[in-house]
Amino acid sequence: MVKENVILVDIHDNEIGVMEKIEAHEKGLLHRAFSVFIFNSNGEFLLQRRNSAKYHSGGLLSNTCCSHPRKGEDVKDAAIRRLKEEMGMTAELISPFSFQYKSHLDHNLIENELDHVFIGFSDDVPIPNKDEVEAYCYVSSEVLMIGLEKQPNEYTAWLRICFNELMNYMNKSTIYEKISLKSKA
Repeated sequence: MVKENVILVDIHDNEIGVMEKIEAHEKGLLHRAFSVFIFNSNGEFLLQRRNSAKYHSGGLLSNTCCSHPRKGEDVKDAAIRRLKEEMGMTAELISPFSFQYKSHLDHNLIENELDHVFIGFSDDVPIPNKDEVEAYCYVSSEVLMIGLEKQPNEYTAWLRICFNELMNYMNKSTIYEKISLKSKA
C-alpha cells in the first residue's frame, strides 16, 4: 500500500508542513481535508457506506466522498479527483464553507481536520470503487436527520458534525433550486 501524506495547517488554513497520513491521525495534528456532498434532482443526499477495511470509520455511513488534497493540489481539484476515484462520478462543485473539528476515532486515531465542504448536483448513477465503498444510497434530509439523531454511531464523525451547518446553508441558498430546476428541464 502506498503511503499518503496530508498537508498540516494552522487554524487559518495556512500550510505549515506535510506528514504521513497515519502518523498525523495518530498524533491528532490539524490537517487539510475535504468532504463532498452530492444531491440528486429530488434533493436527496448521496451517502456511501465506507468499506469495512478502511483504516478508520470502516462500515459507517458517510457523505458522498471525502479525503485529503495532495501537496501542491488545489482543494477543489482534489475533491473532483476523489469523487471520480471513489464514486465514479463527475459533478460541478461549489465550496460554501469549511469547518474545523477534532474527534477521537476507532483504532486510537484522532481526526483533527480543517474540512472544506463541497456541494454538487448529479443524477448520474454512481460506480463505486469497492476498495473504498461497500454500498451507497440516496436519502432525504429528513431521513438523514432522524438517522443521525437515533443512531449517531452508524455515521462518520464529520458527517454528524457538519450536517446542521450544511442544512443551514442549503436552506438559505437559491443554488439548489436553480440547479434542481435546470436538471428537470
